[in-house]
Amino acid sequence: MAVDGVDAAGKTTLADELAEMLRPSGREILRASIDRFHNPRELRYRQGPDSAAGYYEDSFDLPALRRDLLDPLEPGGTREYRLSLFDFRSDQPAPAPAQIASPTAILLLDGVFLLRPELSACWDFTIFVQVEFKTVLARAVERDGPWMGGPQAVIDRYTKRYIPAQLRYLETCRPDLRAQVVIINDDPRSPEMRDQ
Repeated sequence: MAVDGVDAAGKTTLADELAEMLRPSGREILRASIDRFHNPRELRYRQGPDSAAGYYEDSFDLPALRRDLLDPLEPGGTREYRLSLFDFRSDQPAPAPAQIASPTAILLLDGVFLLRPELSACWDFTIFVQVEFKTVLARAVERDGPWMGGPQAVIDRYTKRYIPAQLRYLETCRPDLRAQVVIINDDPRSPEMRDQ
């Protein structure tokens, strides 16, 4: 299951809540995030640290995500998976131990750009968490300010790199139309769900 959405939309929180709701099913629940499959900084920033194209094209190691997590869990796959490969904050490899999934395991993966063409065939169920970009900026300042250098640094990075990349993704991939469920999450106290 993919829980997609723009930065700071609430994807991780929703995926964690879904995992807890699914645990009583007795099926093995695997929780992962695309954030554990970043490329090294040198590759992520090869087009420049403020490049929106670089954020969309270079941030994530999609072949490794498929090889180490998604493809093994496909029907007929080996079921030997890893939940993470890289720590982007330390810019160091951080491979999780290989594990074997049960035949009925459910993967909940959260992250940006999950409904892009390179990954679209990987999902049995898709959710897109939608928020306005003013909400993104407000949440990002609170969440990312301490490690990104303060509010203005966050605003600059988001307005130059992250939001333009998200706009490209929204316009070219239309995840809001492709997802099976859309959650409008500007107010997390009363999110709205839209079935497609």
